[in-house]
Amino acid sequence: MLTQERIKELLHYCPKTGVFTWLINMSNSIKVGREAGHLGHGYRTIRVDRNLYLAHRLAFLYMTGEMPRHQVDHIDQSKANNRWSNLRAATNLENHKNRPLNKNNKSGVSGVSWNNKSGKWVSQITVDGKSVFLGHFKRKDKAIEARKKANTKYGFHPNHGQSSPTV
Repeated sequence: MLTQERIKELLHYCPKTGVFTWLINMSNSIKVGREAGHLGHGYRTIRVDRNLYLAHRLAFLYMTGEMPRHQVDHIDQSKANNRWSNLRAATNLENHKNRPLNKNNKSGVSGVSWNNKSGKWVSQITVDGKSVFLGHFKRKDKAIEARKKANTKYGFHPNHGQSSPTV
């Protein structure tokens, strides 16, 4: 099991930048001072003692002495931004309440879509895996207003539904 002591023997973590750098030479590609890990699917991964770890989870171990019990949420939704101020321990439910706007979204607002059949805007939200219908609206701004109120009511993070950040 990886410990805070072991991680601090091998790596330095800068909470202001979120960057891990090597403290020892491990191979030709792993040298003192070189940034640790690789980006894949937006997340930085770091191999330590033959095991692969997500850098944001290592940041928690480095800073608190413990691996997070559940998940780590990137507050700004940028998977590569591992600054300590951008990370928070979260349950799966909490993490899902801070998701970026779906790439297929056409309205520009999460949970708001045009219904051709009714000729109106539809507003809905998913809470605890269940879809909650918020109404049909003639005006898009009213559908958006209903969704924003629901976000607040159901405890969604203020960043939820924002456009995906660029890495």
